[in-house]
Parts: sequence; C-alpha cells; structure tokens
Amino acid sequence: MTGTIDARFRTGFQGGFSLDIDVSLPATGVTALFGHSGSGKTTTLRCIAGLAKADGVLKVDSEIWQDDKQFRPVHRRPLAYVFQEASLFPHLSVRQNLDYGARRIPEGDRRLDFAQAVDWLGLSTLLDRRPSNLSGGERQRVAIARALLTSPQLLLMDEPLSALDHKAKREILPYLEYLRDTLSIPILYVTHSPDEVARLADHLVVLEGGRVMANGPLTETLARLDLPARRDEDAGVALEARVVERDARWQLMRVAFPGGSLWIRDHGQAIGKTVRMRVLARDVSLALERQEETSILNILPATVTGCAPTDHPAVVLTQIRLGEPLPGSNTGIPANQNDLPGPDIDSELDGTTPLISRLTARSSDALALSPGKPVWAHIKSAAVLD
Repeated sequence: MTGTIDARFRTGFQGGFSLDIDVSLPATGVTALFGHSGSGKTTTLRCIAGLAKADGVLKVDSEIWQDDKQFRPVHRRPLAYVFQEASLFPHLSVRQNLDYGARRIPEGDRRLDFAQAVDWLGLSTLLDRRPSNLSGGERQRVAIARALLTSPQLLLMDEPLSALDHKAKREILPYLEYLRDTLSIPILYVTHSPDEVARLADHLVVLEGGRVMANGPLTETLARLDLPARRDEDAGVALEARVVERDARWQLMRVAFPGGSLWIRDHGQAIGKTVRMRVLARDVSLALERQEETSILNILPATVTGCAPTDHPAVVLTQIRLGEPLPGSNTGIPANQNDLPGPDIDSELDGTTPLISRLTARSSDALALSPGKPVWAHIKSAAVLD
C-alpha cells in the first residue's frame, strides 16, 4: 500500500462510553494507537476490523470498506487480527496451526510462504510442539506467523505483549522490529506501553476518552507538550539516527540525525546502520551559554519552541528544536579534556529534531525561557533501544 487509511467512526456504547474519531493514517509502517485503559484503543481497532459496528466511513488505500451505503463484514476484509492471547488450537501442533492460516488463502493469492513466516518469527525448532509446550512468547510468535500466512493487506495487533512477562517481551520485541522493517503491509498496533511505542512505532495516535488527542509522526508527536503522557517521569522523544563514527579508545559511537549528532555508548552497530534512540526529558538541561568545562559530551544549539506546566508547580516542560543554530555563534564544539571530537552540529542529515526538557520552574524563570529563545542543550544521556 502507498496511500492512507482513513477512519471516521462515531458511536455510543453501554456504560456511557462514546467513540468519536476522524483520522488519516499512513498505509505503511507501524501506527501505534496509544492511551490509558478505557481511552478507546481496542474499540477503534475492532471498528476497523468490522468486529464492532459504528456509524462512519472506513477507506483503506482508496478502497471503501464501510460508508453510509455499505458495511463489509469481517470475513471480507483482507486483514489479520492478533489478540492479547494467542488463541491457538490446543490439539494441533505449531505446524498444523500455521497450515490452518495458510489454507484460508488460495495458493495463487498467497503473499508469504510457510518457510518465510517460520524464518521471520524464529519457529523452526517449535514446529512439532503443541501450544501447551510453548512459552507465552513462543505462542504469541506462532499466532503472529499464522496471521501473516493469511496474506492480509492490513495487520491489526491488540496489545500482543500485555499478557507476557518482562523476559518474554524482551524476547519477542526484536521479531516485531524485524517485521516492521520487512513487511510491506501497514500494522495498527494497540498499546498502553510507552516503551513499545518508542521501539516499534513510526506513527502515533494518542487517544483519550474515545477522542483523538494527537495524530502524527512518532518523534514530532512525542515532543508535544499538550498530551497527558508528558506528565510521566519517563517522558521523552524517540528518534532514528545513523551511526557515522566510532571512537574505539573510549568505546563510543557517534550517531547523526536531522539537526545534530550525539556521542553515545558503542553498541557495536556498523557504520551507516540506522538505530532507534530515546532521549528522556529529564536528561536534557538547558543553558544560555555554551559550557566548555563539563563532563557532558553532547552540547547542541537549539531554539525554544514551547513551554508548559506539569502536574506539579515546581516543574515545567520546555520543547526545543535542534538544528537551528544560535544567531552569531560559533557552532563548533571544542574537544573536551579527553580530546574527544565534539558533536557535528552541521550533521550529515538535513532538517531539525524536537526534544523536550524537564526543568524546575525556578530555572526556567531564571533563564527567561520563551518561544524563540536560543539555548544550548546539554544532553546527559541517550539510549539505543534494543
């Protein structure tokens, strides 16, 4: 698909909950539907699947699945749905469960063969086992492979990791990342986990009370100051960067992104490889002048683009944008006392990148921070998501 998924639903449910959404989503990559319990994530997904009826319109890549004249039933929507529980047939082996998914599609219409699904989800050693002899993570991988073997045009995933423990989640996430980077079909992924959003999503829809609070590309949406998630201690921005340099002596690598680059701990990725990183608001401090004698390696020029209060009057959030040099300043960062080269402010990648900073209200007032103010961002830490 190369177009969009356009969904407009309005309906009420028992208990007083109502859904009223109107979104246009990219028909590529992973779109995360994110929000707290009761925000409308699963209800939206069920409406898209046709499992729940709501007044409205659903158009997938210019093909109408629902409007005021027609409602395409579930079995006629070319999609696959992965639930929280794997729901495998207990009396069948893994191989037989997978065969069941493949047999639903005529051989000439299959877009993925059995061997590919087994390879992508790492199932070759599990094919002869029954579901009762699998771990939670293994069962969910089988469920995902079975869904893919139905050759869907759209993959819906409803909190597929919520029933797994921390170890199982860590084991399955690399498989989901691989699918994100390999599949040519769009994935709509429901979650309430900020970590899953940061690792998997390309696009983000934030829901609250059955309404869309935000809808946009991952990095830009995570940097917004008007969303409930900004109140969390782990609020931050996820971004993609490219490995461009390595410092073998100090076990560091430099990663570049639109608007700047950072020195971070070397994780062994090859030069030129793209990595996904997360920069937390609490790890970004601001200054009006460049601090030369400091332990912080990453100091980048930025411009304040917004300020917002938090739930506590002592703390404020500041949105900044990297890649807009300070007027009249020398943007080169001198080497520190260890003779490490500084971040390349002119970056190999054009453009800008937003970040957020968590500051005390006192510090914000002392710096007189306001939109348009040039600052230096001191980035104390950035984590590669793996």
